[in-house]
Amino acid sequence: MIDLRSDTVTCPTDGMWDAMYKAPVGDDVFGEDPGLNALEKKVSGMFGMENGVFVPSGTMGNQIGLKVHTQPADEVIIDENAHIYHSEGAAGSLISGIQLRPLPGNRGVVNCDIVRPAIRTRNDWDPHTRVVALENTSNKGGGTCYPLEVMKELFLLTREHGLALHMDGARIWNAAVATGTDLREYGALCDTISVCFSKGLGAPAGSMLLGNEDVIKKARRFRKILGGGMRQAGMLAAAASYAVDHHFDKLEEDHKKAKKLAEAVAESPCFDIDPDHVETNIVLFRVIRGSEEQALAWFDSKGVAMIPFGDETIRATFHFQVSDRDLDTALDAVKTYTGEEKSHP
Repeated sequence: MIDLRSDTVTCPTDGMWDAMYKAPVGDDVFGEDPGLNALEKKVSGMFGMENGVFVPSGTMGNQIGLKVHTQPADEVIIDENAHIYHSEGAAGSLISGIQLRPLPGNRGVVNCDIVRPAIRTRNDWDPHTRVVALENTSNKGGGTCYPLEVMKELFLLTREHGLALHMDGARIWNAAVATGTDLREYGALCDTISVCFSKGLGAPAGSMLLGNEDVIKKARRFRKILGGGMRQAGMLAAAASYAVDHHFDKLEEDHKKAKKLAEAVAESPCFDIDPDHVETNIVLFRVIRGSEEQALAWFDSKGVAMIPFGDETIRATFHFQVSDRDLDTALDAVKTYTGEEKSHP
């Protein structure tokens, strides 16, 4: 089966397994895991930020990122399609006692014209705005990259109002490759960034929250409170470090394959997509002949797995373990779909 359900479905390569096997380990709760300490220094340096803390998941990274900037009854401004709003189990209200204020952006991107009117006054009856949270790339936006100029304007807006800027950068690696942006430019515009190693980079687990020394000191305590304190985590650190060193440069090929699929989808009368919206490794397309279920069943019968994404929409996500031959199979499945019930299993 060619698995395009997500970029989280990769398996460690032989080189990654070897790095994990040879990894030095120590107790990370005591700050004694040499591999993890080195990874935190390495990745924070790549973004030009002071420090980082390794966490098991992107959701934990995001939630700690919000926690360090807020108090209960505060509010976080966010795009209505953001992962933090849709896919983290209302954790902000449970963990931090905060309220999310979703705004209608453009394919997952909000700008100053949208955000500025949503910033609250500091009346006693208002929830107090504390954070603007962005997602780069936007999953539900179809892998949309945040324009750097928009980020710069939002950064200045947050400075003007004394707000924090948090970036859910689960796929920020893809954004950097697609736009040619130095990671340090993102780091200069954010108070905290959550980055993921287990999506496009292909590590088996792990994310990291980046920020200044004071923020990360607080984050370590909240990580422990949330059950994210790990012991001999050097094996996961080795996998993440290997992924950064060996898989970062492969993301461009994922983007090219996604674009080829999008172009094939656009040529079919059975689907609706704008290929220009495919910027990275995610392809979202609507089924306009037959149904989402029919199309998914057809792809499955051809050995290609994708996932439903709501409103008769399907998502295909590319990763470095999708070969050129796999792509050809997916292209053929798209081209031969007719939308007719009788042609499907």
